[in-house]
Amino acid sequence: MKKILLLFLLISSTVAAQKTLDKLLDKWNTRNVPYMSVETLALPKTKAILLDARQEKEYNVSHLQNAIRVGYDDFKIKETLKKLPKNKDTKIVVYCSLGIRSETVAYKLIQKGYTNVYNLYGGIFEWKNANFQVKDTLGNTTEKVHTFNKNWSKWLKKGEKVY
Repeated sequence: MKKILLLFLLISSTVAAQKTLDKLLDKWNTRNVPYMSVETLALPKTKAILLDARQEKEYNVSHLQNAIRVGYDDFKIKETLKKLPKNKDTKIVVYCSLGIRSETVAYKLIQKGYTNVYNLYGGIFEWKNANFQVKDTLGNTTEKVHTFNKNWSKWLKKGEKVY
């Protein structure tokens, strides 16, 4: 009976957290870019180019393995396009902290004709919350995640918060 109750509480809290994140993303995003879940991205069969739409100081603390930093405030579409394959059907997943800045960057790629572009739902925070690894600038696994500021840090439930 205890196991059933524990399982129920775990599922309930996960669903509640997702609904809260949905509300946040609905507030800031227009949903003009489809989301990809962290679980889908983590599947071995999911091959994609990863673009990190955070600032350099955030990326330097940690990022998803093999991610290319394209920034947000300093994002340049022409420079980014040089880093991408000419095949506009290539799967591209853009992420930031939670999936707000990344939607803007991803939409700019769609406007340039890329047809297989996704926004990572919940960003690097959700990735880390799901116990997936992040890397530092040396390629080592780290628990640190730059959370931008204390207000946004409440969304990171696992790992070490860095401001």
